[in-house]
Amino acid sequence: MLEQLLIFTRGGLILWTCKEIGNALKGSPIDTLIRSCLLEERSGAVSFNYDAPGAAYTLKWTFHNELGLVFVAVYQKILHLLYVDELLSMVKQSFSEIYDPKRTAYDDFDETFRQLRKEAEARAEELRKTKQVVKPTGNGKNQGQIPKAGLVEGGSRKTSGGGSKKDDGDDDKAKNDNLANGHSNGVHTVEDSRKKDSTNGKENTSSNIGAFDVSKLQKIRSKGGKKTDTVANKGPKTGVDTKKKATKKNRVWDDSAPQEKLDFTDPVNENGHDHVDIVAADQGESMMDKEEIVSSDSEVEDDDDDDGAERGERPEAKKKGWFSSVFQSITGKANLERVDLEPALKALKDRLMTKNVAEEIAEKLCESVAASLEGKKLASFTRISSTVQSAMEEALVRILTPKRSIDILRDVHASKEQRKPYVIVFVGVNGVGKSTNLAKVAYWLLQHKVSVMMAACDTFRSGAVEQLRTHARRLQIPIFEKGYEKDPAVVAKEAIQEATRNGSDVVLVDTAGRMQDNEPLMRALSKLINLNNPDLVLFVGEALVGNDAVDQLSKFNQKLSDLSTSPNPRLIDGILLTKFDTIDDKVGAALSMVYVSGAPVMFVGCGQSYTDLKKLNVKAIVKTLLK
Repeated sequence: MLEQLLIFTRGGLILWTCKEIGNALKGSPIDTLIRSCLLEERSGAVSFNYDAPGAAYTLKWTFHNELGLVFVAVYQKILHLLYVDELLSMVKQSFSEIYDPKRTAYDDFDETFRQLRKEAEARAEELRKTKQVVKPTGNGKNQGQIPKAGLVEGGSRKTSGGGSKKDDGDDDKAKNDNLANGHSNGVHTVEDSRKKDSTNGKENTSSNIGAFDVSKLQKIRSKGGKKTDTVANKGPKTGVDTKKKATKKNRVWDDSAPQEKLDFTDPVNENGHDHVDIVAADQGESMMDKEEIVSSDSEVEDDDDDDGAERGERPEAKKKGWFSSVFQSITGKANLERVDLEPALKALKDRLMTKNVAEEIAEKLCESVAASLEGKKLASFTRISSTVQSAMEEALVRILTPKRSIDILRDVHASKEQRKPYVIVFVGVNGVGKSTNLAKVAYWLLQHKVSVMMAACDTFRSGAVEQLRTHARRLQIPIFEKGYEKDPAVVAKEAIQEATRNGSDVVLVDTAGRMQDNEPLMRALSKLINLNNPDLVLFVGEALVGNDAVDQLSKFNQKLSDLSTSPNPRLIDGILLTKFDTIDDKVGAALSMVYVSGAPVMFVGCGQSYTDLKKLNVKAIVKTLLK
């Protein structure tokens, strides 16, 4: 049963709701659809499932892009209503005929909807009856008859020892017809091989027709052996021993060489204590506080070339001639159709995939853009490719722009007023640089006069505590550690308690790297997050990955949700993208990660030093993706 049907504008003004149904929806499925699907450029999907305590709905929708209207139908998730798509299409067509932008109430549409609903239900019932499978009774000659086995693709029949004589005759006839036409259609027999060999003046005497000729293999081996022996006996032409050439030359240590240039260990003073230099005085200001300037010239515009796919024209556009294509651009098109958009969307999809965007994400983005443009009127002096590219640019900006404001410095001061530390947990797979980028975040916080404490909760990997201890010593900040083989959740809890006693403003929790399919380690991570309830969960990922980023983030969120004991599980809040300086223009991983998780990219690692941490420039990323 249909729960609700709504018609509203893209601006959010509700024009009409079905009063006949009048069911009160549990939760907020419409708001969730707008926030999580329509604004996230997932409108190209077939449907949206809303799951909440005591409510499970399926939502379907359609757009009238020329009028800027949205039609949404809501029904129970356990039901499979066959008439919803057709009903939405009929409602869209009928409502668009009476729509007036100046009107805000459409009570006269109730009767029209009632008739449309009855008609759609009747058609669905009739279709269900026609598709219903009738069980065979066995009275008829052909009822319940099973097709004969032995058929392969192309309609050819397999021959077997138990086949009938009639079938063999048919096969011989088909074989002769195929030979007469010069085609075999995949049917190749022993007699065919013998005939071919005899016509070429050769007779195959082997008992196993079609087997590999061993004599040829022996000849190849003998030739190869001679060639190998010849090469081995000749040796290198230059006469130089290759082993001596590959041997590394020993280093000669000279007493006159400056030894201080080779000593990278921490200096020790006379009392035997480590002497630490203040890093802030040496490395300067963090790149997080520097605004990145993007040039305003439009590099993403298409060149006026003759490539029809890049211009977004249909394949037959070239056949129509120059005047026809120019006339269409000048006068505009009445309404854009899917066939008009497909060439330009395919070119955009290929371009996104070359920039390391996951194929699945690129496909969904193109579907969403097509849904937002289909039926829209093309303006005069406008090419289809320009319209599609502008829509894609707007979609990318909406995706990469954070939906909620996450200001760490503001939240740190708010927690400080409540006399509790602000806790950030760094999670991710193995080898992405969690500890290094944790130190970069600590350095940035220190520049803003925020007291920081590190928590060494990677009790699994050997050397993890020592690595974090080195960063803490260089940055002159305290570190809380309990060694290895300890429960990381308990270590994090004790670290937060210690930070509360010492008055530290921020606790940076380092966790062990884990693959998204590692069940024990994912369970330990879920326990750490549920026990300590951190203020921010940062996923540290590499900018080098493409499709794997989608799998990592989706499975991390899924495991955190499944293993959580809370009704409102904590998921990934933000993303820290590392190794961003190694990818050139392959920036698609940022888009893939944001799209699959909905979490913003808060930090971008772009170097080896503590200052090499910056914000994600959305305009620069979009410009790079589309150029």
